[in-house]
Amino acid sequence: MQIDKFMKQQVISIGDTATARDAAVLFATHHIGTLPVVNAQHKLIGILYMRDLLRLVMPGFIELMADFDFVLGDFGDYEEREPSPEAEARPVRELMETAVSVTADSGLLRAFALIVNHNLTDLPVVDQDGRLVGIASHVDIGAALLARWNDSIFPT
Repeated sequence: MQIDKFMKQQVISIGDTATARDAAVLFATHHIGTLPVVNAQHKLIGILYMRDLLRLVMPGFIELMADFDFVLGDFGDYEEREPSPEAEARPVRELMETAVSVTADSGLLRAFALIVNHNLTDLPVVDQDGRLVGIASHVDIGAALLARWNDSIFPT
């Protein structure tokens, strides 16, 4: 079973010349958490996660704390923070991470192994030339693998 049979072909991506503000608009408008970053040839060059943008406004102590049970309610004014104009103007290529991807002819188990080993929720899919052709979530891949269980779980 190849990943290209189970991936989403309509992928929201962002160009490498876009800004953090451009990315924020895409994240909010499309309700997604992962943006593949592509160059002018539509080749995958990186990945941007919503958490990368949210770090621009999160207080530094968030990443240092393991337990937030002591906070009653919300974080007050921190929840209303907006990025500075300089942060909004930062190029996506400065914020993106190295992308982990598979080619369209990769098997589902290989794709799932990458998702597990890299703690991903979404996996970009590229063609043989590195151009973005799809994206598969951990749910897309897991559901496809579990579908093979149907005959043994629910015999007809």
